Amino acid sequence: MSTTGKPKGATSSSGIPIKPIYTPEDVKGPHQERIGEPGKYPYTRSLHPTPYSQRLWTFRQYSGLAAAEDTNQRYKFLLSQGQTGLSVAMDLPSQIGYDSDDPLAEDEVGRVGVAISSLKDMELIFDGISLADVSTSFTINGTAAATLAMYFAVAEKQGVPLAKVRGTIQNDILKEYVARGTWIFPPEPSLRLIADSIEYCARHAPKFNSISIAGAHFHDAGASTVQELAFTLADGITYVDWTRRRGIPVDEFAPQLSFFFYTHNDFFEEIAKYRAGRRLWAKIMKERFGAKDPRSWMFRAGVVCGGSMLTAQQPHNNIVRVAYQAMASVLGGVQSVFTAAWDEAYTIPSEETAELALRTQQVLAYETGVANVVDPLGGSYYVESLTDAVEREAAKLIEDIDARGGMVPCIEKGYIQSLIARRAYEEQRKIESGEKVIVGVNKFAREETPPEIASYDVPEDAKRRHLERLNRVRKERDQAKAKAALAALERAARGAENTMPYLMDAVKAYCTMGEIYGTLRGVFGTFKEPVMQL
Repeated sequence: MSTTGKPKGATSSSGIPIKPIYTPEDVKGPHQERIGEPGKYPYTRSLHPTPYSQRLWTFRQYSGLAAAEDTNQRYKFLLSQGQTGLSVAMDLPSQIGYDSDDPLAEDEVGRVGVAISSLKDMELIFDGISLADVSTSFTINGTAAATLAMYFAVAEKQGVPLAKVRGTIQNDILKEYVARGTWIFPPEPSLRLIADSIEYCARHAPKFNSISIAGAHFHDAGASTVQELAFTLADGITYVDWTRRRGIPVDEFAPQLSFFFYTHNDFFEEIAKYRAGRRLWAKIMKERFGAKDPRSWMFRAGVVCGGSMLTAQQPHNNIVRVAYQAMASVLGGVQSVFTAAWDEAYTIPSEETAELALRTQQVLAYETGVANVVDPLGGSYYVESLTDAVEREAAKLIEDIDARGGMVPCIEKGYIQSLIARRAYEEQRKIESGEKVIVGVNKFAREETPPEIASYDVPEDAKRRHLERLNRVRKERDQAKAKAALAALERAARGAENTMPYLMDAVKAYCTMGEIYGTLRGVFGTFKEPVMQL
């Protein structure tokens, strides 16, 4: 054992060997070429040449309450307290394409986010919030295309040209098959819908990120930091391939690709992940796809601090964890941050805990000085060496996936799932044996009185208001227009046209989420999860 009590031969959370001291010998070779300058290829140090003090990252707290009116009030509160971007949490029925009055949806309406059954809900969520003045992120995948159509329809109703609409839609179905589960269709039609929305945004909404390729859910499902990065970039390669097959030049859509990660507790490895990710993606886009526009090379990342790292035991420790994770994210040079509230291991956060989570970012941004220098850890022997190692290991894993035919066959055969399951099992064994310390859980634990937390139960009046609105929409809309829009959508889905214009017509005719995805299910079928072998 060392004097710190830690066993010798430490490794990072991904298993990369860590030495007790680093010297110039650890960054031999064309070091300057690898790290470059901030704002220049390969962007190891930063996408931009100026520090955050010139332009802070976006404070984007993930939030959504049961009904549209309640969510609207929460967004107005957070914006009034200094939040600079919105992030919409949708309930499960909305995520998998069922209306809130569907028998399958009954117990889930509004439980984990806002219920969005029609354009009317989206209009209320952004009532009094100009889409010209705020960027909005949607963590939505299976129903991303219709959700995007609804958001654009609201912009049009507000008189905001699509060319000025800013935001991000997650729209990443591949990781849903592996780690999250809100898929609807088999991979091929799902990828078609994603390519449809990427193409539509490139043509009509050039400031809107058409996809946020997400590693976050791999990480929270048990993937290591290196696996999270490799799987995410391999997904990105798949989306670029599918869109290019349409004959669209890569530089026409690649600047609107973005990424989404969880920052976990291994402070320096998480910093190295973002630095290595920028360098790897820049090389992939330039060398593999021949992108020439520097904006196509940029690995723009939003992150979540919290997630599976939050503990129910001694939950106030989560405040500390999230603060460190936020600092690692900022030192890693990300573009937007969501800091989870300490009580999210139990419930949807209260207004008070949500405000504290936002203040965590604001203290970091305005009081600590981390915003004053670009990539302040650049040149650190340890950080540069670790960045090289993360890049090297992630590149190996991407090569392995390529050799197996790419992400789609790897997912269909359960290969990615098996890698994550194996690593999650190993991590759990380390926690149970005490090899991996979780403060307050397997070390420094004590008898404690459960904290007084105001759990969030879906208010009955909110559910009632939402269901009454859904019924009114169905009764008061132009029925012939809605029927024609769904018929046109079905024809487009059976053919090869881009479905986005037809989805825009359908949502503007107040067709409901369940009607739209019921129509598409009739064309595309549904996905059956493969049997996984460890």
